[in-house]
Amino acid sequence: MAEITAALVGKLREITSAGLMDCKRALTESNGDLDAAVDVLRKKGIASAAKKSGRAANEGVIAQAVQPGGKVGLLVEVNCETDFVAKNDSFRAFCDEIAKKLAANPQVDLEADRVAAVAKIGENILIARHHRMEVAGNGLVAAYIHTGGKVGVLVEVGAGKEATAASDDFKQLVKDITLQIAAGNPSVVSRESIAPEVIAKEREIAAQSDRLKGKPPQAMEKILQGVLEKFYQTYCLVDQGFVKKNSEVSVKEHIATVGKQLGDEITVRRFVRFQVGETAAA
Repeated sequence: MAEITAALVGKLREITSAGLMDCKRALTESNGDLDAAVDVLRKKGIASAAKKSGRAANEGVIAQAVQPGGKVGLLVEVNCETDFVAKNDSFRAFCDEIAKKLAANPQVDLEADRVAAVAKIGENILIARHHRMEVAGNGLVAAYIHTGGKVGVLVEVGAGKEATAASDDFKQLVKDITLQIAAGNPSVVSRESIAPEVIAKEREIAAQSDRLKGKPPQAMEKILQGVLEKFYQTYCLVDQGFVKKNSEVSVKEHIATVGKQLGDEITVRRFVRFQVGETAAA
């Protein structure tokens, strides 16, 4: 039996927001396996799906750079030791410069820049991760950094016509989508992007949940479909309620409306969302 430490219980509580005793029981049941313990709590209806559960105790900021014309964009996480430094103007300026250099050349050697910043600021600094996008064909990339620099978004949105990407309505839509991703924290663009094993796991958890116990088989599939639909509305960007319109329409519906106005087909091709301290997905 693995040792169930207070730190492990605290970690599970941070991920799931479940009570301490519930966390301890789940870890005992899963023999100390954190991911399995999350599933135990979900089956009991105590926890929601945990995205990117691995977290690191790092301070820092997310910075972005989008080149003129909106065809190339980059997001970077730069870590430091304290929140005090993360709010420092000199550190922020360093992060912005790193983003610009990586956008221009993703292979650039930044070690000399990092060492100089460490000497100037007086804390260890790590360029933790970055993601660069370059538009293929018609479309734009856009970035958004949430207040405080703890969350950043980079998205590529495509269009069928070159004129569409130059229009103000299209540019506004792309900007709105970055805000949606920051607020809604989706995991994929659409349900077609979800790995089959992820859907299978959601079905299994739902089927074994307390709320479905004792339900007749003929009702089970309908209930499971309803549960999966709610999962899609959280997990998939285009299935989420469009925040700017108080979720009265979905993101997919809003994109279709703008596309109709512009006489074009608009598609969200890809996105990344960085949050300071996240362990980057493998």
